[in-house]
Amino acid sequence: MATARAPRRFCRCACFCTENLYVARYRLHVRFQGEQQLLRDYGRLEQEVERRQRLGQESAARKALISSSYHPARPDLYNTLQDEALAPEFLAAAEYSASPGADLEGLLQRLEMVSGEKRIYRLPVFTAPFCRALLEELEHFEQSDMPKGRPNTMNNYGVLLHELGLDEPLVTPLRERFLQPLMALLYPDCGGGWLDSHRAFVVKYALGQDRELGCHYDNAELTLNVALGKTFTGGALYFGGLFQPSCLQAPSALARPLEVEHVVGQGILHRGGQLHGARPLGTGERWNLVIWLRASAVRNRLCPMCCRKPDLVDDDEGFGDGFTREEPTAVDVCMLT
Repeated sequence: MATARAPRRFCRCACFCTENLYVARYRLHVRFQGEQQLLRDYGRLEQEVERRQRLGQESAARKALISSSYHPARPDLYNTLQDEALAPEFLAAAEYSASPGADLEGLLQRLEMVSGEKRIYRLPVFTAPFCRALLEELEHFEQSDMPKGRPNTMNNYGVLLHELGLDEPLVTPLRERFLQPLMALLYPDCGGGWLDSHRAFVVKYALGQDRELGCHYDNAELTLNVALGKTFTGGALYFGGLFQPSCLQAPSALARPLEVEHVVGQGILHRGGQLHGARPLGTGERWNLVIWLRASAVRNRLCPMCCRKPDLVDDDEGFGDGFTREEPTAVDVCMLT
């Protein structure tokens, strides 16, 4: 009798609680090595360090309570992702990418190249009805009395899809069936063909809440950023160069950044290390689905946040930060930089 294969264990790097701590007041990512260094260089950051140390346990508690007590407005979203939810252009690009003989030149004919130099691309991802349905569910959850975690250290408003229960039915099939073949052609040198985990969240920008996002880079090999709605002005993405490991933090200003306007239903694809941010929202509300795509074959060798060999810490909650204690099988390391 065949036995079920045990799920893979994913880890964090220990630097999660010591480095790249975001200080919103100064729009800086800083390092914590102890109270004396903290007081000397930055002022007090113990609260953020302690928050990160509790993050996994608190997230697991929220997820359990939501799973047992939350009543969705759109229960159909919790079924496995169907092709009908996806834009025809996205389906065509993914189908081509997975076909025999597919190459980069052919794929580029099926999407928009925003910047060849920066390797930033855009294409429709979801249909308009699916965007509306997902927004209805997100707003219903926002208005509920369920506990809510912050999407990340820089955004204060939004939803963690893992806690809401949408990781398995929505994001995992999106990554495995559609994004992986696309990314394998677009970013073979960044682990695009070896994506094995992700972190997915929705961020909300509105007047009186978060209106903009400082310059940063993502804890991911690759990123998909999809505008879900609603009606808004401003809030464009801006992109600079690639993060340089010799720098301890992303600069607060960029020389001649590339600005990219959001289009509802369409997604921006870029490398996680591409420095970027969001301009201030002018009017309305903007909700974005952000998926950090991770390849353990890449990050197991070099943590993108501390730029060292990762010091692994077990994380039983979801995909952790995408590190594993074992190498994926059959990885052609010559394809990875």
